[in-house]
Amino acid sequence: MIRSQRAGIQHNGGVGIDVFTPEEMQAIHWGTVEVLETAGLWVEDEEAIDLFADGGCKVDRATKKVRIPQHVLEEAVSWAPSTVTLCGRTPDKDIVLEGRRVSYTNFAEGVKAVDPWDGQLRPTTKKDVADLARLVDALDDIEVYTIAVTATDVPPDVAEAHLIEATLLNTTKPICSLALGHHGARLHIDAAAAVVGGHDKLAERPMLEFLSCPVSPLKLMGEFTGCIIEAARAHQIAMPLSMAMSGGSAPVTLAGTMVTHNAEVLGGIVLAQLAEKGAKCIYGSSTTAFDLQRAAATVGTPELALISASVPAMARFYELPSYVAGL
Repeated sequence: MIRSQRAGIQHNGGVGIDVFTPEEMQAIHWGTVEVLETAGLWVEDEEAIDLFADGGCKVDRATKKVRIPQHVLEEAVSWAPSTVTLCGRTPDKDIVLEGRRVSYTNFAEGVKAVDPWDGQLRPTTKKDVADLARLVDALDDIEVYTIAVTATDVPPDVAEAHLIEATLLNTTKPICSLALGHHGARLHIDAAAAVVGGHDKLAERPMLEFLSCPVSPLKLMGEFTGCIIEAARAHQIAMPLSMAMSGGSAPVTLAGTMVTHNAEVLGGIVLAQLAEKGAKCIYGSSTTAFDLQRAAATVGTPELALISASVPAMARFYELPSYVAGL
């Protein structure tokens, strides 16, 4: 089992950053409570709406608005485990995710690649999915393989099947999946279960984490909620991951952006817990700033660095493991 080094624990020196004080994190929490209680979330999928309604949320089915009371939010988040073990095909590839432990994965899901043989930019293929899975499998410092690219050379309606097949056949590491909706998530779960010897064994040793993104601001599409529900019920790891943009789909201030981000991620975590109490969840982020001149998401900027430092701090506030896109 892999237990990575912890960030922020001083040994022989080093640096750290605290973006928010404890009081400021509490203020972000209260802002999130207000947003979820008053503005609420737009939820597309009827099954998700039913789960929210049965869990004590206020639901307007005509407008698809779900408002989450404070007591439902805080109780549901408290059910999520603080420590998550993501399993590989063999126990030596298992990884513990918790607190300040820092681990690495590759990013996803590319649609073009520079061909390693002729240097030409081209659409990605199923062979690229397999090749990158083998590459990451050989890199000791990357503990989890995120399905890195899509397969544009297969029919779109069966692409999910090709992606998970190429991945499972070429890595022994835990897998981060970007499956869409109920159908995509079930397909990935069934394929992984077939590899490890059944759904019961997969539930005992979860090897899939499902990265799924709401649409900012505050919209939970069916592709998002279906994936979260299926992950929770199959005892895999659900990772709601906001892609809010400061100054675009979220307030321009750092604290305001974090309120939007927090509401979207916690909304997904509440849904996972209402689908399966105690579901394993990761607090995810690919949130960044919005370039108001070029109308584009900014990466590699000081603004993104501040957001990326804020996310794990908020995750620790809720005692949850976190995932931050380190672009």
